[in-house]
Amino acid sequence: MATLPNPLPTLATDPSGRSLGLQLPPGRVIDELLWYADGPAALSGWTALQRAPRKAGLLPLLIDAGGELGGPENWELLPEETSYPGDHDAEEVLAEAWDEWPGLAPAGSPGADPEARAAEAVAALLDAAPRSADHRLALVPARRSADVPAAFGWTGPLNYEPDVARLCAVLRSWEDRFGARVIALSYARLTVSVAAPPTTPAEAEALAVEHFAFCPEESGEDLQGYAKRLVGAHTWSFWWD
Repeated sequence: MATLPNPLPTLATDPSGRSLGLQLPPGRVIDELLWYADGPAALSGWTALQRAPRKAGLLPLLIDAGGELGGPENWELLPEETSYPGDHDAEEVLAEAWDEWPGLAPAGSPGADPEARAAEAVAALLDAAPRSADHRLALVPARRSADVPAAFGWTGPLNYEPDVARLCAVLRSWEDRFGARVIALSYARLTVSVAAPPTTPAEAEALAVEHFAFCPEESGEDLQGYAKRLVGAHTWSFWWD
């Protein structure tokens, strides 16, 4: 596969990001895998990075460092054991995790611009965050939002799926069908914004099967009850134990 030039070494020597056309708050580069801000995130910082970094081959992300394990400098990152999301088929990945696989859910109706919806979801996430949460801005070298977890070897689902690129293949499919964008990660939680969510109970129930196959921890809730919460939902969140 073709690999992206990694601009993070440039940020390591130019923390302001000016040489890449960026204006970054104080931060640091972690193992040439991601840039990570020193202070709490603000919506204005997200929208500024959302507009600018594509030119530099970087995509924005919120990192929740408020948990027991803190931020990514304390996480186990395994990029060398992560494959390429484009080498996997989303439906095959999901079908392996679900008996009597019913097929992919239908695409959502065209909705708001996915980038605008991502900014709205980030605003809601920051507003709703408890005081103990510590959301930081991050930049990851990736071509598309769905690939962000694989780009820096995130291991949140490691106990369930050792190669996060397989889950990123599903995220690519959600990106295409529902306008999904990866907006936040913690040690074991992934949050995406959704521009075109299901609008009917039947569509939502079909999608709920995908969510349960994607993240078995969701199966602690009844499928039908979970599906009801997916109708019109512009944010999806997944947690792996």
